[in-house]
Amino acid sequence: MTSFDPNDPVDPRAFDGVVGSKRSADLDAGLDTDPALAAAVLELETHAATEGWGQPARLYALVDTALLAAQAPGLAAAMGLDEDDAAGSLTPVEQDELPGDVSFESAVAEIAWPPQVAGCAATLERLVLPPEVDPEIPADPAAAAEFARSHPLRQEVRMVVGVTRAGAAYCALRMRSHDDEHSVVGGTDLVPGLVQLLSTTFDDTTFDDEEHHT
Repeated sequence: MTSFDPNDPVDPRAFDGVVGSKRSADLDAGLDTDPALAAAVLELETHAATEGWGQPARLYALVDTALLAAQAPGLAAAMGLDEDDAAGSLTPVEQDELPGDVSFESAVAEIAWPPQVAGCAATLERLVLPPEVDPEIPADPAAAAEFARSHPLRQEVRMVVGVTRAGAAYCALRMRSHDDEHSVVGGTDLVPGLVQLLSTTFDDTTFDDEEHHT
């Protein structure tokens, strides 16, 4: 499938390759699945579903819950986290709203995480078209976005993708046409372009505490 951001015609093909085997979104998707990451992604997917469609893209830092409880006990208590929650889990911490004057891809490309951040996740909505439509898609980005918005075979999909500093990934997808928790598709490689984009925020670069923080 080819995916398009309905609100940003600048780079509509950014996450081309929304593919993968359709699997139920549980924690037994495969031996390579990081259960803490999968749990955090599914938690975010459930939260996003309660807010409905038409939401802006959101970015989250994923912090080791035990570390959060030790370093910020007041925050952990306010979030209702206890020792049982802390064992082997990741807590999503929502970041400031991404700037509206640049594409999601450009904004994420500028991010570097401090060492205490174990991973990150993003939620965003896209229009997707089936592969057989690809030859008809205009080359001009703005025209391509309009083509996707008006195409009868378009589907709206919410993508929730998380990665860890250690290299794990997990994705959860919900189609608006099948908007129920039992139809959520989960797996490690469903949105490879977005997985790669988020993973670059953990590249070995010098962290500037004045510019990038949780």
